[in-house]
Amino acid sequence: MKRSVAFALVAAATSVVVSLSTASAGAAGLTALAPPDTPAQAADRMVEAQPAVLKASARDKFLRHSAVAGKGGLNYVSYTRTYSGLPVYGGDFVVVTNPSGGVLSTSIAQNEPLNVSVLPKVPVDRAAEIAKGEGTEVTEVTAPKLTVMAQGAGRLAYEVVVNGTAQGRESKLHVFVDAQTGEVVEKWDEVQDGQGSGYYNGPVTIGTTQSGSTYSMTDPARPGVRCGGQGGTAYTGPDDSWGNATGTNLETACVDALYAVGKQWDMLSAWLGRNGINGTGGGFPIRVGLNDANAFWNGSYTNFGRSSDSQRQATPMDVVAHEFGHAIFQTTPGGSGGSTEKGGLNESTGDIFGALTEFYANQPAQYDPPDLSVGEEVNLSGNGPIRYMHRPSQVSGHPDCYSSSVPSLEVHRGAGVQNHWFYLLSQGTNPTNGQPVSPTCNGSTVTGIGIQKAGQIFMGALQRKTTTWTHQLVRRASLEAAIQLFPGSCAEFNATKAAWTAVSVPAASGEPASCASGNDFSLTLNPTSANVQPGQQATATVGTQTTSGSAQSVSFSASGLPSGATASFSPASVTSGGSSTLTISVPAGTASGSYSVIVTADGSSVDRTATFTLTVGAASNVVFNDTFETGLGWTTNASGTDTATSGVWERGDPAATASGTALQLGTTVSGTNGLVTGRLAGTAAGDYDVDGGLTSIRSPEIALPTGTLTLNLSWYLAHLNNASSADYFRVRVLSGATSTQVFQQLGAASNRAGAWQTATVNLSSYAGQTIRLLIETADASTASLVEAGVDNVTITRS
Repeated sequence: MKRSVAFALVAAATSVVVSLSTASAGAAGLTALAPPDTPAQAADRMVEAQPAVLKASARDKFLRHSAVAGKGGLNYVSYTRTYSGLPVYGGDFVVVTNPSGGVLSTSIAQNEPLNVSVLPKVPVDRAAEIAKGEGTEVTEVTAPKLTVMAQGAGRLAYEVVVNGTAQGRESKLHVFVDAQTGEVVEKWDEVQDGQGSGYYNGPVTIGTTQSGSTYSMTDPARPGVRCGGQGGTAYTGPDDSWGNATGTNLETACVDALYAVGKQWDMLSAWLGRNGINGTGGGFPIRVGLNDANAFWNGSYTNFGRSSDSQRQATPMDVVAHEFGHAIFQTTPGGSGGSTEKGGLNESTGDIFGALTEFYANQPAQYDPPDLSVGEEVNLSGNGPIRYMHRPSQVSGHPDCYSSSVPSLEVHRGAGVQNHWFYLLSQGTNPTNGQPVSPTCNGSTVTGIGIQKAGQIFMGALQRKTTTWTHQLVRRASLEAAIQLFPGSCAEFNATKAAWTAVSVPAASGEPASCASGNDFSLTLNPTSANVQPGQQATATVGTQTTSGSAQSVSFSASGLPSGATASFSPASVTSGGSSTLTISVPAGTASGSYSVIVTADGSSVDRTATFTLTVGAASNVVFNDTFETGLGWTTNASGTDTATSGVWERGDPAATASGTALQLGTTVSGTNGLVTGRLAGTAAGDYDVDGGLTSIRSPEIALPTGTLTLNLSWYLAHLNNASSADYFRVRVLSGATSTQVFQQLGAASNRAGAWQTATVNLSSYAGQTIRLLIETADASTASLVEAGVDNVTITRS
């Protein structure tokens, strides 16, 4: 479909209608409606179906990082990437879904598949020395970690964190050293600077807690938010009265800071649909009393100093919101690390959240009325405001307009272009609310859409952020956000585009050309599974239905087929409301097994997918069969929440281990491969056993027909007498948003030899649904020797 991104997308089906009738297995059954996919499931299926559009290589693996709900029912599902087991810096991406499981757009900065050696030439200690030379007053250098940078076909580099001080303040400098040449490729400081006025908010109410007769400056309604001195602990007192309203009093500074972040928190919820500072209901501590005319965010807390004349603390509303704006930037996809250009966009983000918070608080003139200047009432160095969003060039060296020199500017100067764009988008060139006139770079006139809508579009762009982040990528992301947040309206899209053009940011590759939106459709398969012998065909009806807006053109494709198999659609495309016949031709000699074929319906406004389970060479009552002799798409740590440090689940040929009793079995039930927790043996029995907690592995999607369904699998759990009932082997069924445990074996303080057993589970309650199996093993208490294995997973219908 024509997308506002660099490549086509797919999405999850909202429902699947099941009735068995294929060319090779034609028994008819009842119909059932599957539960809607969660945003994460819809995004996962897109990742599985279209690795090519994600610029994936055969050595890539993807890990879902988070799924965050936003304004307008949109969901932002972020992923990280590894290459040959190494983290990929710049390989992350974000999938945006609508409430019904349709994928709307994807934000990815990587331009080509990786193909790079992962064997370094520069020794680790040399990389540490090179990185140390980039710091000033260095107190610690962390151990270099190999990573792959997504630059061209890839660059192998060491990431080193150099801790210390720089220009009188804390520094956590991330340095990337080329692992082949020793060149410093990139560096960025985790500590983000910010400056502002010592303005006070007057008598206000703040959130505090009471324990016995002691009160604390800890906000009970905003987890993680507290305020205190440089030691990091919250101020306490015998009563709930704080500060004395003077500019030098640190309790007063905390009153201002707590009030400001409280307003910012409320603004994020009411205006932008964000849950807390970090997006998941959490915040961060505040420190005051920094002996410097500055304020900063260091990656885990905010820290506020004083004005240069030491007459007031730097905790006015816009400065506090600016520093917590860095926290928002860090906790949206793509983090805060990256290029100098990204650093400038980070600084601008702080300024924008400062303005949004001031407008939300809407204080009267005697305090801090809404405006779009930064630190406008502080006389930090005798020069007035630090930055002007309506005309950044009022501060020398801060450009109004984008040019080729902007990406390399010092970050505070580089903030000007995005600040100017936000001013034009929210206020326009000639505001009528008392804000100043804002000249454009092309002489155009821009009509503002108001700061609340502008903030929603900017937040929508931040939710699409990647590790690589540029002005052009923000432009593309904000245009996508404008379309998806305000369907059926072109005013917001047109204003967003006009404001970017007015500050000379050029169009990005793949950005949306028009504001068309609001059209949607559903996708069904009938049937959703089939059994075929090699040399035969399976057919299914692919149905579409317009669910909102106007009908749209939909084209079809399929992925996940057995090697050599082909899929055709007749017709190849329809107008939503029409149907097509899918024919899968399986060549002679195709290996037996179950294959999850993902059918993609590529629309002009939204994409959807559904899973067709194709079982080759099995009896007609077999719905799914995996002997693990070929890879069918099981994924380790699919949710990104596993904690095990060794012995993680993998598919392979296991090596036998023993310690007085058999532990890891070196034989499988059939063939040579199975699922096993750490297939290698090592020099001792415990070298590759499960350690550190949970390891999990998740099956591909399995579309279940109606009828009586039975899961059978071969399994074992082995351990020594240092195990306990906290250790376990479990099988779960994932369906929609639910996860149900269907089988469990607990550990015990006794020797348990590895021995293949069979588990049988009735899955009839899931008939007509698309599910996944999740297998878990944990060494969950004190360290113990735990091994597990699985083979021959079969689901049958009777």
